[in-house]
Amino acid sequence: MTMIPALNAPGFPHQFARTRRFSLGVPGGFTVSPDGERVLFVRTASGSCAVGRLWLYEDGRERLLADPAVLGGGREEDLPEAERVRRERARVTATGVTGYATDRHARVAVFAVAGAVWAVRTGGGAPWRVPTAGPAVDPRPSPDGSLVAYVTGGALRVVRTADGAEDRLLAAPEGPEVAYGLSDHVSAESIGRPRGHWWSPEGDALLVARTDHARVGRWHLADPADPARAPRAVRYPAAGTANAEVSLHVLRLDGGRTPVRTPAGADPAAHPSGEWTDTRHEYVTAAGWDGAGPFVEVQTRDQRSAELLAIDPETGATRPLVRRADPAWVELTPGVPARTAAGTPVVTAVRDDVRGLRVGQVASPPGLEVRAVLGTVGERVYFTASEDPTEVHVWAYDPADGFSRVSREPGVHTAAAGGGTVVLDSRTDSGRTVTVLRGGRPAGRIAVLAETPVVTPRPVRLSLGVRELRAHLHLPSWHRPGSGRLPVLLSPYAGYGVQLAVRGAGWHGAVAQWFAEQGFAVLVVDGRGTPGRGRAWETAVHGDRLSAPLEDQVDAVRAAAGRYPDLDLDRVGVRGWSYGGYLAIGAVLHRPDVFHAAVAGAAPTDRRLYDTHWEERFLGHPDVRPENYARSSHLGHAHLLTRPLLLTHGFADDNVVVAHTLRLSAALLAAGRPHSVLPLPGATHAVTREEVASGLLAAEVEFLKRSLGG
Repeated sequence: MTMIPALNAPGFPHQFARTRRFSLGVPGGFTVSPDGERVLFVRTASGSCAVGRLWLYEDGRERLLADPAVLGGGREEDLPEAERVRRERARVTATGVTGYATDRHARVAVFAVAGAVWAVRTGGGAPWRVPTAGPAVDPRPSPDGSLVAYVTGGALRVVRTADGAEDRLLAAPEGPEVAYGLSDHVSAESIGRPRGHWWSPEGDALLVARTDHARVGRWHLADPADPARAPRAVRYPAAGTANAEVSLHVLRLDGGRTPVRTPAGADPAAHPSGEWTDTRHEYVTAAGWDGAGPFVEVQTRDQRSAELLAIDPETGATRPLVRRADPAWVELTPGVPARTAAGTPVVTAVRDDVRGLRVGQVASPPGLEVRAVLGTVGERVYFTASEDPTEVHVWAYDPADGFSRVSREPGVHTAAAGGGTVVLDSRTDSGRTVTVLRGGRPAGRIAVLAETPVVTPRPVRLSLGVRELRAHLHLPSWHRPGSGRLPVLLSPYAGYGVQLAVRGAGWHGAVAQWFAEQGFAVLVVDGRGTPGRGRAWETAVHGDRLSAPLEDQVDAVRAAAGRYPDLDLDRVGVRGWSYGGYLAIGAVLHRPDVFHAAVAGAAPTDRRLYDTHWEERFLGHPDVRPENYARSSHLGHAHLLTRPLLLTHGFADDNVVVAHTLRLSAALLAAGRPHSVLPLPGATHAVTREEVASGLLAAEVEFLKRSLGG
C-alpha cells in the first residue's frame, strides 16, 4: 500500500463546503450601461460570506449600492416558493441579492430580497423599498425606470418605482395552476429560458408568458428526516408525459391584451423525418422585445425544428424570420436568437460539423465552434467560441471589421459589453480575473474575493487514445515516478453541455487534486457527448446516453496507464454527481472488468423519470422508442452489479428526484446485489449545507479506500 504523507490538506472539505464550491466572493451578473460608463454586478462580501450584494464599478472604483444586511424587511425563510424554485433552477447558492434588473441606461436598478422589492439609483443615494401587493418575484423596471413589473401569486402587476403608487394588475391567473410572467420547469431547467416577461422599448406594454400547469403530472417530495413537515407538491413533466401549456400575450398598461398567434406546428414537408416525429410547436425556447419589435422562438416537441418569429404587437400575428432544422435535435445555443440594433437576426447554424454563427447572411470563419451569444452593441455582436476544445474565447463581429478575438490568454472566457466597454470574465491557469476593457485595452479590474483552495491543482493535460480524448491527470504532489503503484480514480461529468478538462482553474480541479492527495491518480476525461468537438461528437449520444461516453472513459484510463506505469489498472474507481453519477453506476454495471468501485451522487438511474425536453432530446418519446430508455437506464441492469457501489442523494432534490436512487436500490436488493446508500436529508441537487457537503467528500474517500485498498 502506498504510504501517504500526513499533510493532506485536511481542511479542504470544510473549505470547499464553506465557500460553496469556491463560488462565494466571485462577481457575476454583469450589466454594462449603453454608454460604457457603469458596470453593475452581484458579489458577496468575501469568499466565505453567502449574502449577495449589489455593486457598481465606475471611474475605476467599486461602490456598494445595496447591502441586504442594512435593508431589513424580510428573512430568507420567507422567500416566495416561486423564488426558491427560480434559485434552484439557476443553481444559485447565495442569499440576499442574487439577481437584479436595470432600466435602459442602467440608472435605476431593481431587485428583490425575501420577496420585498427594492430600487436604487446608480448615481447615488440609499435604496428604497417599493411597496407591492404581495411577495414579489423577478421585478423588472421599465426602460425609463419609472415603473416596475413583478409577479406575485402568479399575477403580473406594475407599480410606480418612486413610491409604489398606482399598483396595477395586468393579468391574474385564471386558476391555481396558471401563472403569468414566470418560466416553467422545463424552460428554466432544460431549455435555458429563465424569464417570463419583457418590457417594450417604449415602456407602454409587456410581452408576457402565460403558463398553465394543469396537464403536468403532480409529484410529491417529502423529507423523511422531518416527518412533521408536509410533502411539497411539484408539477414535473416526466419524459413522455404532458408539458405545461405556454402561450404569449401582449399586455398594455392601458389594459389592452393581445394573444400572440404562433403557428401550431412546423411544416411537415420541411421537418426532418425520424422514427418518432411530433411537429407540434410545444416549446417557447426564447422571447423578447427589442427595437425591431417583439419576437419568439418556438420548437417542436421532437426538437428537430425551431422557428424564430416576429410578432405584430397590435394584432398578435407572427411571421417567420429564421427556420432551423436538424436530424438529431436543434441545438439551443445560449443567447440565441438575438438581433442587432438594425434588427438583423443572429443565429447559429451547423456547417461542416461545426456550429457557426450567422449574422444576417454573414457566417463565422470555418472551424470556429460557437458556444454562446453574449449580446449586441449596435451592429456589433459579442459571442464565445472555440478553436481548441479546451479553451473558450470571447469574439466580436462588426460589419466594418469582420470577426476578431477579444480575449487573448489561454483559458475559458466570457463577457458583458456596453458602449466601448467589455467586462472580460476569465478563468485561466492562474485563477479567476475580471478585467474591464475600454477600446480593447485594460482599464481596470473588478475584485474577485473568492478563497484560494488549500490544495493547488496540478493537472497534466493529455490527449488520449484514437479519439484524442481531452483529459486531466492529477497525481499526488508527494508521489515520485516509480515509487509505488497508485489506485486510479476517474472523476468525470462527461455529460451533455459540460466540459471539465479545460484550460481554466475551477472547483472541480481542486476537488480532483484533493482526492489525488489522498493517494489516488485522478483522471478527468471529456468524452463524446460533451461540447466543443463538433456536431457529430455532441450527438454521439443520440438514442443511447451511456455506451459512447462509457467507452471513452475505458479507452482513456487504458491509454493513460500506457503512458504512466504507476497507474494501477487492478484498482480503478469512478465517482460522479448527476450525469457523472449515472456514468459511474454504468461503469460498474457494464464494465466490471475495468472499474472496481463507484460512488454515484444524485444519479438519474431511470431515464423515464427525467423531464421531457432534456430526455426526449436524446432518446425520443418513451412510448415510441422504449428500447432507448431501457438501454440507457440502470434499473433493468441491476443484476449485473458485482463491484462495491455507494449511492448518495438529496431528499429535497426536485431536479433528479431521490426516487431514482431508491428505485435502483430496490432493484439491486431484489437482485441480491449488496450496495451502500448514503441519504442526504434536506439537500437539493446542489448540496450547500456545510456539514453535509464536507462530510460527503470524507465519506467518498473512506469508501473508495476501503473498496480499492488504496
